[in-house]
Amino acid sequence: MARSFAERSHETELMDTESVSLEDYRACLKDLATVNAVTLTHGPILKWLDHATRSLKPNERVTVLDVGYGYGDLLRRIHAWSRRKGRAVDLVGVDLNPMSEPIARAATPADVSIDYRTGNVFDFKPERPIDFVLSSQTTHHMTDEELATFIRWMEHVAARGWFIADLHRHPVPFYFFQVLSRAARWHRFVQHDGPVSIARSFKREDWERILRSAGIEPAMARIQWHVAFRLCVSRLK
Repeated sequence: MARSFAERSHETELMDTESVSLEDYRACLKDLATVNAVTLTHGPILKWLDHATRSLKPNERVTVLDVGYGYGDLLRRIHAWSRRKGRAVDLVGVDLNPMSEPIARAATPADVSIDYRTGNVFDFKPERPIDFVLSSQTTHHMTDEELATFIRWMEHVAARGWFIADLHRHPVPFYFFQVLSRAARWHRFVQHDGPVSIARSFKREDWERILRSAGIEPAMARIQWHVAFRLCVSRLK
């Protein structure tokens, strides 16, 4: 039977349901970071941060929160970006999986200051104002209702804006990733969960509906397609 991409799939991902050792989970996150590099995942976020901080004073410090940091590769890329731009940035990450924190810390050079936290983001009480909230390849794990709640939370927490980077639900990336992940011999979680993630992800009309459910008219945010079938949603205040 041909797969339908008309609606979001409710299939579960092994990453969300199967217990693994720390080393097995590290291997999975490391391969996911490779996927992010190969598919240019972080490019739209860095480009958006460039735009979002352009009008700020050179010495004006900002705080960036990454929700669902996993291996920490996005936060490390933002740190490198801040060095190139001469922009003072405080970097904070919150991830629900307790294994992510030691793995991300171990993968982060000692001279790179990133505050990795473990916990539910809705319980996170920032000690200082958060300028920008980011979430990359995480929201497809949420239901529409959970995602609307998350967007309302970001609206409340992010003083300057927020950015969601996720996948575009489409047959091309779904079937291409099956072939690529097997050929690359990535972790079994990545091979299984990659196509499932795409099937669980979004089309423009999904985001428009979810934004309205969160109390935000789609015209108040930006929904933009990027190379490698990424569909990103952002809002500047």
